[in-house]
Amino acid sequence: MQDLEIYIRDLEAGAVSRWLESHLDELALNDDEVSGVVKGSGFYQSERLRISLYPGAFGKRFTSLVIEGTTLPWGSDLDCARSAWRAMDREIRCSPGDWKEGESVEDEKWWRLDHRGEQQVVWN
Repeated sequence: MQDLEIYIRDLEAGAVSRWLESHLDELALNDDEVSGVVKGSGFYQSERLRISLYPGAFGKRFTSLVIEGTTLPWGSDLDCARSAWRAMDREIRCSPGDWKEGESVEDEKWWRLDHRGEQQVVWN
């Protein structure tokens, strides 16, 4: 099982569904209300995906989106973040991919995608 995880700033209701509908074969996700955890599913290349939204990540303004499955539409968190940014026009953040469970995150650099471009920044 693989996963992709991105963080979306000031997520609008329905934005994730509108974006994912153009990338998945089938989508069952009700994100009309994102004040609490939202769970859904989809299919990509006949493989089932689990989709989860966790609002209130990193200081309340970000929503974590996790997509899990054996086959995913993007090869990395950064590729997923780029697609999300183009579709939603919201700041998107993701891990650079080298963090491992249990490591300190204080000095961790994150990718930030917004109108200023793509930059690695410390999350604060």
